[in-house]
Amino acid sequence: MATLCKPSVSVPEHVITMEETLEFAERVHAGKPQLPLALRLIRNTGVRKRHIVQPIEQTLRHPGFEERNRIYERESKKRCPGVIEEALTNAGLVAHDIDVIIYVSCTGFLMPSLTAWLINTMGFRSDTRQIPIAQLGCAAGGAAINRAHDFCMAYPESNVLIVSCELCSLCYQPGDDGVGSLLSDGLFGDAVAAAVVRGSGGTGMALERNASYLIPNTEEWISYAVRATGFHFQLDRRVPGTMEPLAPVLRELATDHGWDIRNLDFYIIHAGGPRILDDLSKFLGVDRSMFRYSWTTLSEYGNIASAVVLDALRRLFEDDAAAPGATGIVAGFGPGITAEMAVGRWTAGLPAAAELDLAHAVGNPIS
Repeated sequence: MATLCKPSVSVPEHVITMEETLEFAERVHAGKPQLPLALRLIRNTGVRKRHIVQPIEQTLRHPGFEERNRIYERESKKRCPGVIEEALTNAGLVAHDIDVIIYVSCTGFLMPSLTAWLINTMGFRSDTRQIPIAQLGCAAGGAAINRAHDFCMAYPESNVLIVSCELCSLCYQPGDDGVGSLLSDGLFGDAVAAAVVRGSGGTGMALERNASYLIPNTEEWISYAVRATGFHFQLDRRVPGTMEPLAPVLRELATDHGWDIRNLDFYIIHAGGPRILDDLSKFLGVDRSMFRYSWTTLSEYGNIASAVVLDALRRLFEDDAAAPGATGIVAGFGPGITAEMAVGRWTAGLPAAAELDLAHAVGNPIS
């Protein structure tokens, strides 16, 4: 059975606090009629601090789309390898054991995908499959888990590496002063995350069922306007209310699996904002404390897009709170409006270090 192993997550060294965010917003957008509302919404996000790849003064300047994409390429190549190595170690594998790399990002563009560079520089096999996902936004973390699960179901001894590289600060548009844009400037943070889904063996969430759902006629509610200056984030005011129609979808997924969504042992939910988490708690009938890993990610890192679910899952691992057989759900939400969901049970195999030792002892790669 496919097992989602412990993720590795890294955030950049530059930090911006809530107080600094409000100060910069007041300075850069002084006199704009939408500013008071945006400041109130930013204060209510629950984001205490965020991490960004450049100092804030550089982030506030716009050097042009070409230069920003060059920075994206440089920073992704700088930051992904170490995170990937840690994720492989967490799973008890090495690069040669990986059959597929799923790379997700909505904050920069490379062709060929970064997957080609990773294969050429990190020791992955030349026959490693490449699956780049660029347009699912915050839902892409859940989608990557689901596509990894699907692949392992088709090829049971395979191993899939998921890499999420979200450098949201490179999408800051100082000329945009709509409420949705200003809110996003105070909500999104940067992060790189990686995790392995093993076709067999491993410790973590054994994936049992997954599902996708698109809320009809909502494709314009979260979107990019692609202009000469790059990606302009657009957010409809109706987005925070989307948990009411999505809660029954999550409930149905659990019910179809013979489970009660109200009584799972862990919940790894995309932290798009406080309204998302509070509403989902209410509509599912689940105490908000059960979303504590998502709340902590939101508070400490902000909305880190597709990396949120991997970071929240990392926190579950480090809390050591899931016993073998514990039931849980992972859910990511993003443009479309799209939901990507998976349910599974906690499983405990050999510790990663022991698996590596065993592989070396028998002279074969783990598969």
